Amino acid sequence: MGTDHAHHDHDHHDHAHHHDRHAGHGHHHPVPTRGSAFALGIVLNLGFVCAEVVYGLSANSLALLSDAGHNLSDVLALALAWAAARLSTLAPTRRRTYGWGRSSILAALINSTVLLVVVGGISWEAVQRFFHPEAVVGATVMIVAAVGIVINLGTALLFMRGRHDDLNVRSAFQHMAGDAAIAFGVVVAGLVMRATGWVWLDPLVSLIIGLLIVAGTLGLLREAVNLSMDAVPESIDPGAVEAYLAAQPGVSAVHDLHIWAMSTTDIAMTVHLVMTELPGGDEFLHLLGQELHERFGIDHTTTQFERGAPCSQAPAHVV
Repeated sequence: MGTDHAHHDHDHHDHAHHHDRHAGHGHHHPVPTRGSAFALGIVLNLGFVCAEVVYGLSANSLALLSDAGHNLSDVLALALAWAAARLSTLAPTRRRTYGWGRSSILAALINSTVLLVVVGGISWEAVQRFFHPEAVVGATVMIVAAVGIVINLGTALLFMRGRHDDLNVRSAFQHMAGDAAIAFGVVVAGLVMRATGWVWLDPLVSLIIGLLIVAGTLGLLREAVNLSMDAVPESIDPGAVEAYLAAQPGVSAVHDLHIWAMSTTDIAMTVHLVMTELPGGDEFLHLLGQELHERFGIDHTTTQFERGAPCSQAPAHVV
């Protein structure tokens, strides 16, 4: 794990910094492999969107058009996530000391917001169709949606391996897997309409699609907003981190603990440790940084040592 340390003696306080910069530069998540997955996913879904629009208009199916709108937003999501993944590999500069990693959080935030706006417009049109029903060609709906099941499942498989450690990849996987399930629902609706002639089933399926998308998107939106506001990532229990730090040899108190996301994959932490006896070298910092990385997934740590004199940042309500 690449590290560098600096010790300063200032007003009887020792400050120690541990930096693990292996993450945020593409070492954790190889971009070429992800890049090819994003590119293939974009091409497949963009082609399918065009097919859905053409056949949705010819079949007068709002269900197909609504799914086309959803899939178009997925293409945008994949494109933004891909761009953010590329940006996050750029080296830090004097002005952007954390690099461009946070662009991945911004991409997730934009994707979630755009998706909700698209769903709102489609749902409004679906409600209008309940009052003014129109005939729908069920066979066309079924055929196009069946193709969608194959394409969405195939795209989801591209992101299956990396879905556990990257919000962008996880959102792509969830969207595509959810789309496959939604397309299956459209096929079922087409079968029923073909057998019964219930045209009201088309806007009903559109509304159900909208509800499923909103249910999946709100969680992603909440997580993206939290990360953009420097909240502790959901994967980390701050109480467990504080307890671990307090249990270290020579630590008598822990305060000014901050944990936040530098990107959708990289996490930073700063903390003040009150020590009964200050470490004589860098070994304590090395081991602490390695343990925080292995136990909690924290990649970039900055630790300040104090001898016990009153610290203005010690109260819990002080940022």
